[in-house]
Amino acid sequence: MKIRRALISVSDKTGIASLARALERQGVDVISTGGTAELLKKEKIPAREISSFTGFPEVLEGRVKTLHPRVHGGLLYKRGDPKHEAEARECGFEPIDLVVVNLYPFEETIAKPDVTLAEAIDNIDIGGPSMVRSAAKNYESVTVVVDPADYEAVLENMRDNDGATTLKLREYLAIKAFIKCSDYDRAIGNFLNKEQTTDASFSISLPLVARLRYGENPHQAAALYGDFDRHYEKLHGKELSFNNILDISAATNLIAEFEQPTLAILKHTNPCGVGSDVDLRRAWEKAFATDKQAPFGGIIVCNQAIDEPLAKTISEIFSEVIVAPDFDAEARTILQKKKNLRLIRLTAPADETRSTIDIRSVCGGLLVQDADNANQIPQDVVTKRQPTKSELKAMLFGWRVVKHVKSNAIVYARPDRTLGIGAGQMSRIDASRIAIWKAAESGLSLKGSAVASDAFFPFPDGLLAAADAGVTCAIQPGGSVRDKEVIAAANERGMAMIFTGIRHFRH
Repeated sequence: MKIRRALISVSDKTGIASLARALERQGVDVISTGGTAELLKKEKIPAREISSFTGFPEVLEGRVKTLHPRVHGGLLYKRGDPKHEAEARECGFEPIDLVVVNLYPFEETIAKPDVTLAEAIDNIDIGGPSMVRSAAKNYESVTVVVDPADYEAVLENMRDNDGATTLKLREYLAIKAFIKCSDYDRAIGNFLNKEQTTDASFSISLPLVARLRYGENPHQAAALYGDFDRHYEKLHGKELSFNNILDISAATNLIAEFEQPTLAILKHTNPCGVGSDVDLRRAWEKAFATDKQAPFGGIIVCNQAIDEPLAKTISEIFSEVIVAPDFDAEARTILQKKKNLRLIRLTAPADETRSTIDIRSVCGGLLVQDADNANQIPQDVVTKRQPTKSELKAMLFGWRVVKHVKSNAIVYARPDRTLGIGAGQMSRIDASRIAIWKAAESGLSLKGSAVASDAFFPFPDGLLAAADAGVTCAIQPGGSVRDKEVIAAANERGMAMIFTGIRHFRH
């Protein structure tokens, strides 16, 4: 199918002048619209404006310019079909063999923090998707291009085929075009559904990033979709596994809670220990001291660049992955001696990588919720005794960590470190006891520490177990029918307690 006439109408002008000039040199009749036509005119590239092709002016501030029978007739009629050919001649349809379109920047528009509904609606493209669909439907005869990355492939294909494109290329481009239209409409629907708070359906489409060797277990097939690779750069080590990616995401979400220099160790997405210190080796020592067994084969995350002294220290144990904003040259030299260790560089601040939605698969569908990105920590003191400054810091440190521990979750903490973590228990008292036992195993005293609970204490027993271990203050959501009993127990032990009013279940 030799290309004799092309219609070009793009929002993203990247490479369009070079493409149009190459087409014109091959004798292609170029038709263009609006801003694209102005650009080509400035570049001294011959191009007919769409209104001269349709015989109808652009109207309604450009909303109607390509929605015309001569455009869609020229795209849709079947070449070689006697009936279609006769009707096309009768209606004056001239064949359009190539359509180059990219759509109004709707997704970029709604990404602006102060975007208005009117502005978003104004950036919903109508004519573009219509042309794309018409061209893609008739891909046996028409070439459709929606991605500037494909311009050179089309030109090369034309050079190799005497000005024509191959069916294989047209089919590939048509599929890509339909997917683009689908993604575009989905973005519009999801935005309007959220803005208007309707009960419309939820849909999502993400590009393939990588096929993975397997999923959580070797018998499970798996793949990664989205833009994960935009937030992380692998500097060294084996390819990431399904479980590595889960751990990296969990580690990034955890470290995003802290502004001061902080290091955390995780295993199976649960924190093993967290420590803060301007001296990163001290931060490591605090985190590692919480649990000296679980970190082997785990993941280390730091919100500061890994330097040589820290690299020497953490290289003494086996880790699967280390995540940081950067690695000093000396640190990389040390860590890259371990060929299986993955070094992952955060390419954006941790708090910018967090997803805004959380999706879980369930039997027969999906559960969709807002991600638990609540950063504000309400501090309602409910006991007779107010916490000291040190106790308050310890409670807030523990609260930031317990948010990322599987429920039922208990964390014992000081202002700059964790002391004991109890995760994923069916009973909160068991989580508390495990955290106390963990601290004892590591030789850490809980005297004067804080306890953080991801959900309310349903009975006083969990709080009393903490008090017996030496805890002097507690932070929890509150909201139990037995809150008064729990508060009374805290007062009897002279404890300070804060209710946050926010729960952090992690199932």
